[in-house]
Amino acid sequence: MAWITRFSTAVAFLAVGVLFSPETFGSKSEGSISPILSISIKLAHLLCFATAWGVSLWVTFIGGIVMFKHLPRHQFGNLQSKMFPAYFSLVGVCCAVAAAAFGYVHPWKSATTAEKYQLGFLVSAFAFSLINLFVFTPMTIEMMKLRHQVEREEKIGDEVGGSKNQEAAKTNPRLAAMNKRFGMIHGLSSLSNLMTFGGLAMHSWYLAGKLNL
Repeated sequence: MAWITRFSTAVAFLAVGVLFSPETFGSKSEGSISPILSISIKLAHLLCFATAWGVSLWVTFIGGIVMFKHLPRHQFGNLQSKMFPAYFSLVGVCCAVAAAAFGYVHPWKSATTAEKYQLGFLVSAFAFSLINLFVFTPMTIEMMKLRHQVEREEKIGDEVGGSKNQEAAKTNPRLAAMNKRFGMIHGLSSLSNLMTFGGLAMHSWYLAGKLNL
């Protein structure tokens, strides 16, 4: 019920925004696209881009770091294993809608070189999100669960930070090997996430240049 209330509130604010911008209904059509359809497609692009950009910024540079520094390590890992699939799904869907909307407004045959680059940035952000969702995230979660089992045998994992893991790995070759493999997979996932963030960042610069404040 709370979710429906919040969604209804967001729709209400959007409706108020339309009332305060009545000139959009009297604007000229862009080619064969009606003014209302054109505004709706651009709105879908803007909202989906902004959502993907904001969520990516928060998870990559703020949320994950704060949780790692304040939550017990196993609790942090279990939370991430639930959050990351939802995160990459949301970013992937938003990137797909943003790319589709941008491509509809700027067809490839008539698009400028700059517009083709922007479409490429959005599609690449979508692709890297899918790679993380279907490849790296399942591998990371599986390895994390296996490592948690070994750490529980060593009676570690309830602490904040990874210092006890590093100490235990010095005398436990199995844990050391798991740490190495987990670090490699997690590193690839982080790199893929940064590529998604980078594609969105480059598109944000393009959008900023189109603003007429």
